[in-house]
Amino acid sequence: MANQTSKSGQTSKSGQTSKSGLLFSGSDWDFKTLSRAYQAIEALAIEELHLDVYPVQMEIISSQQMLDAYSSVGMPLMYRHWSFGKHFLYQELLYRKGGRGLAYELVINSNPCIVYLMEENTMALQALVTAHAALGHNHFFKNNHLFRQWTDASAILSYLDFAKGYIARCEERHGVAAVEAILDAAHALMEQGVFRYRRPPKLSSERQREGVRERLEYEERSYNDLWRTLPPSKDGTKAKETDAGIAERKKTLKLPEENLLYFLEKNSLVLEPWQREIIRIVRVVAQYFYPQRQTQVMNEGCATFVHYTLMNMLFDRGLISEGAMLEILRNHSNVIFQPGFDDPRFSGINPYALGLDMMQD
Repeated sequence: MANQTSKSGQTSKSGQTSKSGLLFSGSDWDFKTLSRAYQAIEALAIEELHLDVYPVQMEIISSQQMLDAYSSVGMPLMYRHWSFGKHFLYQELLYRKGGRGLAYELVINSNPCIVYLMEENTMALQALVTAHAALGHNHFFKNNHLFRQWTDASAILSYLDFAKGYIARCEERHGVAAVEAILDAAHALMEQGVFRYRRPPKLSSERQREGVRERLEYEERSYNDLWRTLPPSKDGTKAKETDAGIAERKKTLKLPEENLLYFLEKNSLVLEPWQREIIRIVRVVAQYFYPQRQTQVMNEGCATFVHYTLMNMLFDRGLISEGAMLEILRNHSNVIFQPGFDDPRFSGINPYALGLDMMQD
């Protein structure tokens, strides 16, 4: 996916070591300049901000490749499904008609952390988005408790490689229509196919015995002999049997269960083994993306705070020019711009603006 030429297609003057001590000069970039800038930004991030990040893998992509990444939810590997093509056509139409621009970067929660940079970016913009994605988002992915609890950055790429191959083999063996039908059903339940709360760990036998002992002691303390004098209810025995039956059924099915895909995978009586595995694949992918929806404001706020702080550090140390800093500030201001509620441009809360305000509060 990486493009081995600079934006202009030739080695630019910015690739040469600047006599003035600047990391780069001008808008053109090459890989040598990009590497030098990243090393300087990373050193400041680790030494001054004490960020803890995954190793970084940068990829330079074109606008067409960015649209491809949009369609597969940013993942470099993904199984085939018609919904991805539909999303691609929608995003491409908006882009071609000028209704929506493309992101300057795209970052994946993986180890190593994969960062896609647009080849059309100027060098100042490459420095900005590198600090934003390769360090800000990267630090958040590695340290936020929701990502640590629900995702495995080291395993996601290998799992997606397995998922892509497995579904392709299922299509060959069982037919595209059959596989598409189970994927359609599983995709429809993706929002309800995630775990939101950790299940309590199973108690050890010693802890179970202790619980029984505590319960018996409580019953002895709260026992009142007057309860024996109350007449039994006519429907009492039947109600107890019904309640016992419901309780036993819930125990057998491990109810209540919030994750519908997990429930179907484990308890369905009609699914074939290959269909269960496909449901599991969709469930794992849904769980991987669950923290991103939950943490969007703080994730963007953290990345925006990091890029703004690091760019100012570079400027204060004389590593970037006034012209580059002005371009950086212009892009930063555009990102955090929040129109008022009565402004015609208002379309909701800007997560970059709100997140940055939260980080600076």
